[in-house]
Amino acid sequence: MLVLQGGNALNYFGTGLILPFEIIYLHAVRGFSTATAGLVLATVMGTAAVVTLPSGALLDRFSAKRILIAGNVVNALGYGGLAFVDRPWQGFVCSAVGGAGFGFVGTAGQVLTLTLVTAEQRAASTALRRVAGNFGLGLGATVAGFIVAATHHHLQAFQGLYLFDAVTFVVFALVVLVWIPDPGVADAPSASEGARGFRAVARDRLLLALIAGNLALVMIGGAFFSFILPPFAEAHTPVGPVGIGVVVFINTFFIVVAQVPATRVVARMRPTHALFATSAIFAAGLLAVLLATLTHSTLAATTVLAGVAILIAIAECGQFIVLGPLVAEIAPPHLLGRYMSLYQLTFMVGVALGPAVGGVLLGTSPDTIWWGGALALALTGAGFLRLGNRTPDPLLPTKSPPLQAASEAT
Repeated sequence: MLVLQGGNALNYFGTGLILPFEIIYLHAVRGFSTATAGLVLATVMGTAAVVTLPSGALLDRFSAKRILIAGNVVNALGYGGLAFVDRPWQGFVCSAVGGAGFGFVGTAGQVLTLTLVTAEQRAASTALRRVAGNFGLGLGATVAGFIVAATHHHLQAFQGLYLFDAVTFVVFALVVLVWIPDPGVADAPSASEGARGFRAVARDRLLLALIAGNLALVMIGGAFFSFILPPFAEAHTPVGPVGIGVVVFINTFFIVVAQVPATRVVARMRPTHALFATSAIFAAGLLAVLLATLTHSTLAATTVLAGVAILIAIAECGQFIVLGPLVAEIAPPHLLGRYMSLYQLTFMVGVALGPAVGGVLLGTSPDTIWWGGALALALTGAGFLRLGNRTPDPLLPTKSPPLQAASEAT
């Protein structure tokens, strides 16, 4: 598991090298308009969203190890190609290829992480995966910032970053190929045991309730903070760009720091109680944003928003630790890929809807974003509580064995 997450950290390090500078590269270096550059980047997420559900179906037919390797190779082709684009259509093609890779890797990586451990270890393995990803992403962005600044936006510097990113995908694929055991695929059920396909998934009301709740957490809790808070703070508080950068750094830092302690806290809680607490913390964080508008002191406002960043980080830790393993817990083994792909899709939809809804409110009723969002998340938390005894109780012996024992593949 440590080897897998080490490869994951390297993979995210490569992504961090290019993520903050993609529009700068396409616009300032390649000469694309900002609108075209934005659409090229949007193609990545759009293609990933389209591919995510089919990737779940493939994961129920082929092992997660094979899909993860293939997805990383596709990623390498897409992002390696972006180093050499000089026309918009080439950018769209490469972004579509890279997005397809992400669609496969996102679900396959999560399924592989969950199938290599016992049910009791799923929360810890999810936390470790998130720590590795965030650490790699932050380190990569920091290194890239120094490189771009030192080379004065030179074309060859950006090409080097994209090519190194492609190399990290290939290295991650090799790590998985050589050192990670293959958990295989669950046997298909008999006619009396259950059905296949997304129609069977759609009949699981507990799953649909969890998916709807996760969509609200991503769209209102995470996306409002990431995309709407910076322009709101600049327009309605004394916090400037430097302060906003500090707030974002504090958020990512606390995601890494709080992930493992949060795992220990929620381990002895019923999932519905943990999700209620997560929703409440998100709501408190959104409401606290309004406190920053009540002062003319830059230091005071920045301190308030730093506190918001910490609350959001803690809530995000709870969200990831509880929901992913819980979806895996309730999934029939032969439908695990489909269950996890639907869960993964909610993040993409939430990240897309959050800026869209928040952007409209930002231009019409800015304060509504925060108190309205807090109210919506409070209702989401109440909805989680209503699930009651329908979710597994970690205090009782689990009925779910390891999805596939790692030892079986070694």
